[in-house]
Amino acid sequence: MVASVATEGCMAENKTKATKASVSEYIDGLTDPTRRADAKVLVQLMRRASGEKPKMWGPAIVGFGSYHYKYESGREGDMPLIGFSPRKAASVLYGMLGSSGTEALLDELGKHTTGKGCLYIKRMADVDTAILEKLMKHAVARKRGGKA
Repeated sequence: MVASVATEGCMAENKTKATKASVSEYIDGLTDPTRRADAKVLVQLMRRASGEKPKMWGPAIVGFGSYHYKYESGREGDMPLIGFSPRKAASVLYGMLGSSGTEALLDELGKHTTGKGCLYIKRMADVDTAILEKLMKHAVARKRGGKA
């Protein structure tokens, strides 16, 4: 486990930042054909839901749009509105949970799991993409200050 340590009053720097790396090269470089195909579907869904172009955030997160956050602790930074990372065990979707109506949509989504703020989908074929897109739109609206 890596802990962030403040030095001389400064917070540790956020490691998840937008980069200039190519999203298409990253996705095309995925060795698992199912994970690669699923990533391409997620790019289409998230692009429609956010109205934003995909960007790489760090080495392995595809993000859409951005928002600035600031915690009571003073830590702040920028993160994608929504995003995903095609990991070996499952695709991890970020920014999808927490808006009103999320639980009802998750009940209709299909096979998935959730963790601390993340939605995990092993295969896109296991979920209802229309419901997933609704979840994405709710998340984007909430972060942009609109009704979720």
